[in-house]
Amino acid sequence: QVQLVESGGGLVQPGGSLRLSCAASGSIYRVNEMGWYRQAPGKQRELVAVITGDGAVTYGDSVKGRFVIARDKERNILYLQMNSLKPEDTAVYLCNLVQLRNYWGQGTQVTVSS
Repeated sequence: QVQLVESGGGLVQPGGSLRLSCAASGSIYRVNEMGWYRQAPGKQRELVAVITGDGAVTYGDSVKGRFVIARDKERNILYLQMNSLKPEDTAVYLCNLVQLRNYWGQGTQVTVSS
């Protein structure tokens, strides 16, 4: 089993920055992929950014150029640096890990508002 715990969410003004963290623990031995997804009320879950075990990165179109994903393999921590935040970035951000199956964290709320 794998456990994922997100942190770093909060309230930020438009144009501000936040850094999310996702700490993975448990039986981690061959991670295919880790990533961030988000879900806003009344909307479908959306890909934010993913990073494969080989380090290849994919960003969702709406965050390209503003968000940066990074992974500390030794400590099993996934980061998401979010810059130039917009109100439409408001959502619950969920950490995902793929290792034979999908694992999800509980999510952390990000609210962008003045």
